[in-house]
Amino acid sequence: MMQGSRQYTGRMFIGRIPIDPPLALAPMAGVTDKPFRQLCKRLGAGLAVSEMTASDPRLWRTRKSLHRMDHAGEPDPVSVQIAGSDPAMLAEAARYNVAHGAQLIDINMGCPAKKVCNAWAGSALLADEPLVARICKAVVGAVDVPVTLKIRTGQTPERRNALAIAKLAEDAGIAALAVHGRTRSQKYEGSAEYDTIAAVKASVSIPVFANGDVDSPAKARAVLEYTRADALMIGRAAQGRPWIFREIAHFLATGEALPEPGIAEVRDILLRHLDDLYAFYGEAAGVRIARKHLGWYAKDRPENAAFRTVVNVAESAHEQRRLTRDYFDALEAGVPREFAAAA
Repeated sequence: MMQGSRQYTGRMFIGRIPIDPPLALAPMAGVTDKPFRQLCKRLGAGLAVSEMTASDPRLWRTRKSLHRMDHAGEPDPVSVQIAGSDPAMLAEAARYNVAHGAQLIDINMGCPAKKVCNAWAGSALLADEPLVARICKAVVGAVDVPVTLKIRTGQTPERRNALAIAKLAEDAGIAALAVHGRTRSQKYEGSAEYDTIAAVKASVSIPVFANGDVDSPAKARAVLEYTRADALMIGRAAQGRPWIFREIAHFLATGEALPEPGIAEVRDILLRHLDDLYAFYGEAAGVRIARKHLGWYAKDRPENAAFRTVVNVAESAHEQRRLTRDYFDALEAGVPREFAAAA
């Protein structure tokens, strides 16, 4: 996959906004809330894109939307993804989010979820190139901050039109493009392909993020070398492993691998994440939302099943936090695995 040698130091820009390091947390519904975005930024992400927010103004005052539009205290740059299919509504959503703190607006044309595509949004839009152009022009013209676009390679492997979409986007004033190396029909199955991303990068002058299956520092460098992309966007590989950003940044800059975080550091990262979730959502919702993150943190450990059982029985923040702390403390102390699993 290697095509020569490049040094990946410093930062890249979206418009005048620096992205340093050039590593982004991909927008993921139900995952990239403010606590997780802040965590990934602390651990090395140069950009963290919000969950998609609806373009329909009737939905902006719901509890879910208010949480998604909450950027108070979030480190720069603040990037908000908007979703929909009506150019005028998307333009108004962009203006609304900029007025509430967004420094970048990202348009979602990458989500393959059925409920999103059935509403003629997300990656379904890639089938209508004239509509793509109208949406991009409307949103770019509505705000004075850079607008980015997240896409897939097309509808199906036989109907890849990412190059046409990329050129339309650039002509409309889109400031940067993120390309997931799968089609809408592939969802998250199989392996991402990078030939299309490389072709997109070669065809436009705006920055390009390569996205899809980047799950290690070595893979990150290989994808950058192959695609010649300006930056990487990382999604599922950051779930339960948010320190992947610092690992990749260090490897790209030095060629050296950082050691995996120790049990004590993982415990401390996780406990702070739990506290942030409780503070952001309130205790009941915070405990419920924390369960999936706890499972992701433990997914690569032999004790995964036992750990899930331990934390999923907790009904209060105090109990969930105590069980989590005691579990990792037991592991750090070298307690036999059977005992640690029952801690």
